[in-house]
Amino acid sequence: MYLLDTNILSELVKKIPNKNLRGKLKKVPSASLHTASICIMELRYGALRREDGGALWSRMQESIISKLRVLTFGYNEALKAGEVLFTLRSIGQPIGIEDVLIGSIALSNDLIVITANTKHFSRIPDLSVENWLM
Repeated sequence: MYLLDTNILSELVKKIPNKNLRGKLKKVPSASLHTASICIMELRYGALRREDGGALWSRMQESIISKLRVLTFGYNEALKAGEVLFTLRSIGQPIGIEDVLIGSIALSNDLIVITANTKHFSRIPDLSVENWLM
């Protein structure tokens, strides 16, 4: 089971998405693909910043988001995020809050994070991370 990070979802709306990513996705049952509500927020923000934002957002919703289960940030995820923040600060390796929230959703749901940002996500203890762009 997988959680697709924002940069992976963004890759999928490119005119020519990464061939390695396309190949991996073809091998995985669609029921095992998830994303986080935090990723939706990031995608929406990114789309709104563009001149063609409305059309881009519609395309994202229709071709990508509608095919994924979107996991929300609730109580258990908040507890996990607090633990992750504390741990990373304690060892002097903090990462962006959005990545902490996404990682906490993945940990709470026992998912592997698929991302191009393995540098940050790999700092989160016990989180499995893969980069399908390589």
